[in-house]
Amino acid sequence: MVVGDFAIEIDTLVVGAGPGGYVAAIRAAQTGQKVTIVEKDVVGGVCLNVGCIPSKALISVGHRFEQAKHSEDMGVIASEVKLDFDKVQEFKNGVVKKLTGGVEGLLKGNKIEIVKGEAYFVDANSVRIIDGDSAQTYTFKNAILATGSRPVEIPTFKFTERVLNSTGALNLKELPKKLVVIGGGYIGTELGSAFANFGTEVTIIEGGKDILAGFEKQMTQIVKKGLKKKGVSIEVNASAKGVEENENGVVVTYEVGGEEKTVEADYVLVTVGRRPNTDELGLEQIGVEFAERGLIKVDKQCRTNIPNIYAIGDIVDGPQLAHKASYEGKVAAEAIAGENSVVDYLAIPAVCFTDPEMATVGYSEQQAKEEGLEVNVAKFPFAANGRALALNQTEGFVKLVARKEDGLLVGAQIVGAGASDMISELCLAIEGGMTAEDVSLTIHPHPTLGEITMETAEVLLGNPIHIISK
Repeated sequence: MVVGDFAIEIDTLVVGAGPGGYVAAIRAAQTGQKVTIVEKDVVGGVCLNVGCIPSKALISVGHRFEQAKHSEDMGVIASEVKLDFDKVQEFKNGVVKKLTGGVEGLLKGNKIEIVKGEAYFVDANSVRIIDGDSAQTYTFKNAILATGSRPVEIPTFKFTERVLNSTGALNLKELPKKLVVIGGGYIGTELGSAFANFGTEVTIIEGGKDILAGFEKQMTQIVKKGLKKKGVSIEVNASAKGVEENENGVVVTYEVGGEEKTVEADYVLVTVGRRPNTDELGLEQIGVEFAERGLIKVDKQCRTNIPNIYAIGDIVDGPQLAHKASYEGKVAAEAIAGENSVVDYLAIPAVCFTDPEMATVGYSEQQAKEEGLEVNVAKFPFAANGRALALNQTEGFVKLVARKEDGLLVGAQIVGAGASDMISELCLAIEGGMTAEDVSLTIHPHPTLGEITMETAEVLLGNPIHIISK
């Protein structure tokens, strides 16, 4: 390998070391490819460093703090529960460091070269990697683009020390007394709920008719009830107009119902979507085809219109989910190796770490009907489950959607404690072509929240044990 005026030759180049890129690189290496992965920031990407992982760490601490203060019903009376926000951030950063270090170790263990810098494509088989004043050309047989996305910035809410994106909110040095969240999607609602658990006075301003638009109303109603119990103010059908900063904080102006209102806070968090990182890569000049919103067109193997260049994750169509990116990374790497791997999104779950959690997979009842399917639907409440009662977390339900003709499971929705873990069983059931009867006949351990899934299947079959059949 010669460095300098000569290009370095590799089999597969992966651009971006997030959950899509590093997984793609490892799978490519496992198939015998010589792999180089390039990352302009830090290994782990947005998810591990400033997204999924640190946000869940804050959410976890928020739950601990809130439960410590409010467990009188269970006989736990804590008179002086205190929060050390510096320690909270130290814990969060420790989790991030452990995981990113682990990922770097996995890459090196699979003999993958890690290169720091920004990639700029010269043609369909070569790229210039620039890091500061130095640059190096690499030639490759195949490339996988996994450059992820970044927060959308509103012109009237330019990011500053007081006007934050999700990264800024996760790295605050102080706990806000008041926080305004622009955007009631999953990021804004998750972080708003976490700060509310810490005792912050939170206002969510959402432009649509409701928050958490991607989830069924039956589910979001339970989450909204929990938010209001924490003192969170929710403004829907509201238009954020602008923000004024002062030495003490911000004043946010918004309009709702034709009336202009203002709210003061220490900070304002803007979470109105994410933009794909497909600019400044030189892709246009080499002829890569784009769809809408800067997304790259790909086929079922994540291949672009240029046969040896692949794209995965947030820069292609579909939900912006870390596990989707990882899945697509495996498909792309295996396709390069000549395997017959193709994407199949039938059982891709979506999870929102609100309080309580929400998770969904496959079709909702409405979606199934829109697809022309005749379905049976059943629900079972957490309140009728022994483990949920013992946890004192009885809000929520499991809902199953099954094809009427044969009981084939085509969808599932969960809102309640542990929904993020419980949904995996139903992902497997749908992916495996299982029926409600298959789930019902599977012996579930007692007492567990997982039993709710079995009980819901029994309701669907018309023979429930722990609730009265209507």
